[in-house]
Amino acid sequence: MSRTSRLPRSMQRAAATGFAGPCRALLAALALGALLAACAGNPTSVVDIRYDLGLQSAQGAEAVQGAPETSRAKPPLKVLGVVAPPPLDNDGILYRTDFDSQRTARYANSRWTMSPARLLTERLRTSLGAQATVLSGADAVQAPMLKIELYEFEQVFESSTRSSGVLSARATLLQGGKVLAQRSFVARAPAGTPDAAGGVRALQAASDDFANQLGAWLSAQSFAGTP
Repeated sequence: MSRTSRLPRSMQRAAATGFAGPCRALLAALALGALLAACAGNPTSVVDIRYDLGLQSAQGAEAVQGAPETSRAKPPLKVLGVVAPPPLDNDGILYRTDFDSQRTARYANSRWTMSPARLLTERLRTSLGAQATVLSGADAVQAPMLKIELYEFEQVFESSTRSSGVLSARATLLQGGKVLAQRSFVARAPAGTPDAAGGVRALQAASDDFANQLGAWLSAQSFAGTP
């Protein structure tokens, strides 16, 4: 027989009540701990969110549709693959802060579907197709070549709630081994939210702005597609 069974009934009830309180508290604590663990586990359950530059923006689409139609064939233009430094030649989404501008970081659970250099190459070839017959560097056709060097493609935070997508690049137009023209470009667009999704949308807008600037610049150049 247990010690509790030897106690008077009133004391047995008191003892049972005394044990029940700590047990309930322990169970509640365990349940809360399990809930918090589950909540903490949610972010890691959504890993590797992949982004691209999305559909062409309305502004960019209007620019392509509004390109002047001519009876003559569009001149050929070799749009080479965008060249970028190692930090921009992988699938990481970069960001930095104005107050610590020498350091960059990558979002842990958000990535590009391919490197920014490759994404921008596809974007530019699509956009420039409105005014030129776009070729790759491997095409065996004598044509001017457009080389793009990408220097910045990142989300820059001015504060904890305000950021922008920033793109900077240099374009060089070459023909027959000679430089016909060269220009540096900067495009910036505000981010709607201070996170990876907001940064991606801002960089999409900056990419379309850059494509429009580049198209306008090329329109002012004289190249006929001959060697």
